[in-house]
Amino acid sequence: MLAISWTLKVSNEEVLRRVNQRRELLHTIKIRKVACLGHVLRQERYELLQLIMMGKLQEEEALVAEKKSWLRNIREWTGIASAAELFRLAKDRQEFTKLTANLR
Repeated sequence: MLAISWTLKVSNEEVLRRVNQRRELLHTIKIRKVACLGHVLRQERYELLQLIMMGKLQEEEALVAEKKSWLRNIREWTGIASAAELFRLAKDRQEFTKLTANLR
C-alpha cells in the first residue's frame, strides 16, 4: 500500500501514523471476548462450562468487594446489567452478533 521497503526498518507505529490509523487492541479483545462467550453459551458441548459460569455468577453477586470478573467486563462493555439477560441474548446468534458489532 505505502510501498515501504522492509530494508527501511520503518516501525509499525510509523506505518500506522502514515495511514492515519491507531492500534485498537482493547477493542479487538472486547469483540473476541464477547464472541467467545456467545459461542460457549450456544454450544451444548460446553454445558459443564455454562453451569460453572452461572454458578460462579450467583456466588459472585453475593461478594461485597468489587472484583472485575470476565463476565462483569462483558456486562459493562455491552451495557447489559443482568447476567441472565446476557445469557439469554447469547443464545440468539444474530442478536448477539449485533451486540458484538456495536462494542466500542
